[in-house]
Amino acid sequence: QDRLEESGGGLVQPGGSLNISCAVPEYIWNNYDMGWYRQAPGRERELVGDITIQGSSYYLDSVKGRFAIFRDHRHNRFVLQMTSLKPEDTAVYYCHFLGDRDEFWGKGILVTVSS
Repeated sequence: QDRLEESGGGLVQPGGSLNISCAVPEYIWNNYDMGWYRQAPGRERELVGDITIQGSSYYLDSVKGRFAIFRDHRHNRFVLQMTSLKPEDTAVYYCHFLGDRDEFWGKGILVTVSS
């Protein structure tokens, strides 16, 4: 499996905003569902949100209205836009691409929400 790489993580204060993104190889577009997962310390990895090939989307209840996922094909980036961040959003975030026969994970990037 190719290991993709996220960018844009770091430290942000509660209530702040942060965008993280993942570079998307050209062959991924239109052939894979795209999603963002996260794993907080001591917890299992969970799906934050995703967009299917057909265009339908899903968001974890705790991030609805605060997070947005979008595909920037022009710049070959897959973006997670996070606003009104809370300390409980602190986690390692992973991009994930799911195809019919394979899947790809990012290496993960740390987002810390703290004052």
